[in-house]
Amino acid sequence: MAEARQPLWRKVPISSSLINPYRIVIVLRLFVLIFFLRFRILTPAYDAFPLWLISVICEVWFAFSWILDQFPKWFPITRETYLDRLSLRFEREGEPNQLGSVDVFVSTVDPLKEPPIITANTVLSILSVDYPVEKVSCYVSDDGASMLLFDTLSETAEFARRWVPFCKKHNVEPRAPEFYFSEKIDYLKNKVHPSFVKERRAMKREYEEFKVRINALVAKAQKKPEEGWVMQDGTPWPGNNTRDHPGMIQVYLGSAGALDVDGKELPRLVYVSREKRPGYQHHKKAGAMNALVRVSAVLTNAPFILNLDCDHYINNSKAIREAMCFLMDPQFGKKLCYVQFPQRFDGIDRHDRYANRNVVFFDINMLGLDGLQGPVYVGTGCVFNRQALYGYDPPVSKKRPKMTCDCWPSWCCCCCGGSRKKSKKTGEKKSFLGGLLHSKKKKMMGKNYVRKGSVPVFNLEEIEEGLEGYDELEKSSLMSQKNFEKRFGQSPVLITSTLMENGGLPEGTNTNSLIKEAIHVISCGYEEKTEWGKEIGWIYGSVTEDILTGFKMHCRGWKSVYCVPKRPAFKGSAPINLSDRLHQVLRWALGSVEIFLSRHCPLWYGYAGKLKWLERLAYINTIVYPFTSIPLLAYCTIPAVCLLTGKFIIPTLSNLTSVWFLALFLSIIATSVLELRWSGVSIQDWWRNEQFWVIGGVSAHLFAVFQGLLKVLAGVDTNFTVTAKAAEDAEFGELYLFKWTTLLIPPTTLIILNMVGVVAGVSDAINNGYGSWGPLFGKLFFAFWVIVHLYPFLKGLMGRQNRTPTIVVLWSILLASIFSLVWVRIDPFLPKQTGPVLKQCGVEC
Repeated sequence: MAEARQPLWRKVPISSSLINPYRIVIVLRLFVLIFFLRFRILTPAYDAFPLWLISVICEVWFAFSWILDQFPKWFPITRETYLDRLSLRFEREGEPNQLGSVDVFVSTVDPLKEPPIITANTVLSILSVDYPVEKVSCYVSDDGASMLLFDTLSETAEFARRWVPFCKKHNVEPRAPEFYFSEKIDYLKNKVHPSFVKERRAMKREYEEFKVRINALVAKAQKKPEEGWVMQDGTPWPGNNTRDHPGMIQVYLGSAGALDVDGKELPRLVYVSREKRPGYQHHKKAGAMNALVRVSAVLTNAPFILNLDCDHYINNSKAIREAMCFLMDPQFGKKLCYVQFPQRFDGIDRHDRYANRNVVFFDINMLGLDGLQGPVYVGTGCVFNRQALYGYDPPVSKKRPKMTCDCWPSWCCCCCGGSRKKSKKTGEKKSFLGGLLHSKKKKMMGKNYVRKGSVPVFNLEEIEEGLEGYDELEKSSLMSQKNFEKRFGQSPVLITSTLMENGGLPEGTNTNSLIKEAIHVISCGYEEKTEWGKEIGWIYGSVTEDILTGFKMHCRGWKSVYCVPKRPAFKGSAPINLSDRLHQVLRWALGSVEIFLSRHCPLWYGYAGKLKWLERLAYINTIVYPFTSIPLLAYCTIPAVCLLTGKFIIPTLSNLTSVWFLALFLSIIATSVLELRWSGVSIQDWWRNEQFWVIGGVSAHLFAVFQGLLKVLAGVDTNFTVTAKAAEDAEFGELYLFKWTTLLIPPTTLIILNMVGVVAGVSDAINNGYGSWGPLFGKLFFAFWVIVHLYPFLKGLMGRQNRTPTIVVLWSILLASIFSLVWVRIDPFLPKQTGPVLKQCGVEC
């Protein structure tokens, strides 16, 4: 019992010997940066004034961007959990299990692009998670109304009857069979059960048979019949028209009779495809997630929600327990909106050429945010508090009552503004209300809402009759319940579930009648004239709905937590070839631009809320970083222009100038080294991140800015198509897969331009003699800085064994020809005349 009372987690601050030097260097770098910019502004290069002006503007923007990125990392922390204490406190022998229920959401759109076998593995890892079976429900959203996914889940549910007991009996990890059987490790380690090898061999054979059945379904789905798909019972598939179909719900597991081969209960598995009709706005993934919130509220109403992409499987079967250590903390847990886990990936090459792992973001930036108000929501691998998704404010901490003394005269109390009689009257009046409804009030969207635990819901008419004689404030507090229909929609069952803080279904609920209500809440017109997508659930208005949703929660005063268990909680797949990676980054950057141009922009939204200023800086950084692409493109072009024209952005390199440059570079190096020291990130991961920051900045981010401006201001929605070429390599074959896309043009141009500039600069120095080599080194340094950062991009263009695609060769020849003509027009090898222009008179003397 004493152990069970201990904290479920503890905060582990970074050692002062690691973090204090880091902070000191940040402050020193800030001062150096201020003096450096002062020097640059006060010493213009008059012979190259346009270049100097552009470079100074770029440097000021880079300094601003660095401040936004750096200072939210001022208080990095780590946390550790105690799973044994969680079990001692909530899973006592002889008592009902008190762990909170969890609804797991898996979202998918097109099973032909998102392989069904991957979705099946994700579902199997959820069903076999190390958590009480009756407290886990898995909801799979099919936004493409695909019969292929419907049949895949039917096969998955059947295979789960054998896979789940095998995982729990032998405690295997991970519990996604595709990744478990493909792991190149000693699978006999720590295994003592005599039948393990035999059962594992049989299970592997059954899984291979399961894969064959799924492959057969995929092959069948490649060609759609003219009359449409037909289900096994002969009825037409309702989703034959993916843009015009009714809502569909199918419960595979969790109902009566759905037991595993050992006769034990299995978690609930539910297929959901929301209704779609022409003329309605469906809001893509955010709309699908909100539909799952409503369906789960009606069917199971777990107080916590785990959100996963279809390609992110549970790699650590105790991941949900890790999150519960925070969410079920009696004090801290009530103020948490979500627990975010880092994203880890399979199938990435060892060198991580295009920084797919995002190690710097997940292992440095997110730890820094965890020391403030909490990490941002990144779209997957996140366990939510359902009440936070409903738009409620977090509970307010009760202040300790002031100390009073009866020895003071009564007139002293009057001077202090105290009135005991008045407070007593108010207390009597409120006692009736406290008995009628739960006394705890929540403020939501500027209005007071009353929320209850698992108590019965009172009839609104009965409440109205009992309001006579009470003041307007208390009356409005109760009558505001009528506004719930305007907020949550016309569903009494859903409204009842939102008022139950601890989750669960009301007593006496007929579960058979709930399916009809669940179909109602996923109808395409249900959200009209409600707050769904505005203040409730996933927020609409951006393709990166994750950032927007987390931002709204933090503005209300909620906190979030970053949980990094020793064994990664979830693993997923990431695009590893250059074109797909750039398109992924383009989507993220476009979402940031959309938020920047919306009313939810962190620059001006939520100042009346409870968002901490360093947390606001972090959110501002997440929405302004695409705009860095414009000064970055200009800055990467300047070295080549300087080499071609012979001009430079700095007039003369005096001793003072050299000191400021040296101090700036040393401070940048020191900051990076100390950051790597306290975070444990390798220098290779840091360097890959720096390289891709430039590659993405001059390509995807640049296109996102213009595409976002066209979409928001002009209403023009532009799409960039990708044409694939087959890859021949088996392992990491996709890494060398080349897909031509418009995003490749700016970085290709920059590489050629800087290479032409280097050749031209060296040629000019050879022609003009020894004196011209000194000024050349500064220009060459900046040109090589650009080329080195774009080197992974150059390798991506060349592919394996330097096989350059024809389209790249043609572009290179075209651009090289243009710059060659410009070079001839400049004609730098002729001596520059300073006197009067002498022309031939035409008369023979």
